[in-house]
Amino acid sequence: MGLKRRAFCRLAGLGTLGMAGVPAGRALGEKPRSSPEDVREPILGKRWAMVVDLQACRKKEGCRDCIAACHEAHNVPDLGHEKHEVKWIWKEPYAEAFPNQHHDHMPHHMQHEATLVFCNHCDEPPCTRVCPTQATWKREDGIVMMDWHRCIGCRYCIVACPYGSRSFNWRDPRPYIEEIRPDFPTRSRGVVEKCTFCDERLSKGRLPACVEACTTRCLVFGDLENPDSEVRKLLATRHAIRRKPGLGTGPEVYYLV
Repeated sequence: MGLKRRAFCRLAGLGTLGMAGVPAGRALGEKPRSSPEDVREPILGKRWAMVVDLQACRKKEGCRDCIAACHEAHNVPDLGHEKHEVKWIWKEPYAEAFPNQHHDHMPHHMQHEATLVFCNHCDEPPCTRVCPTQATWKREDGIVMMDWHRCIGCRYCIVACPYGSRSFNWRDPRPYIEEIRPDFPTRSRGVVEKCTFCDERLSKGRLPACVEACTTRCLVFGDLENPDSEVRKLLATRHAIRRKPGLGTGPEVYYLV
């Protein structure tokens, strides 16, 4: 191989490497555009938890801002069919959310009021123990995660979850998403999905979408291991209950009553 040919190959190789380092959609020589999200530090915690203030939540009757924000941020489809509904955060009657913590003499509005529910990110999540492919697992900071590429659709986790916090995609969800957000992966038919406490937003220094969207400040997210966090202060000053605590799952979503 002559000198000219070797030089050509070397330059061609460097050009290929350079092209590989250019993100799709950006022209060569163009400087990357930064945004406020890019420069934020990740929000770190040792044990994440959510506090729901039921009194504050009922002030805005019929409000679904947090649900809309969550579902839009995570490309949750609207299938228009209750049986095949996919949901990350939703509302159900208090008596159904807390079957062992209500009585006939409770205020009527409280027995039937809509209560926000979602994945409880349990200390002892039964869903992770039954998954045969480890498509769902618990992080060190307590967030129960999902890997949709590893999910084989066996639905063992749905059966194991006592809170009904997981949804199964019976059909391809993409045609049922009004506007797909390119910054969050869509799922496919035959996989399970659920709330992940917006782990992708925490890594960018942002609070969960539902918390940011709540205008009544009934949702508070924070680190239970931090004594100065707002969640710790609320739990120290007001009475809180959890969903089905007798099951031993250790749910980390607390409801102020």
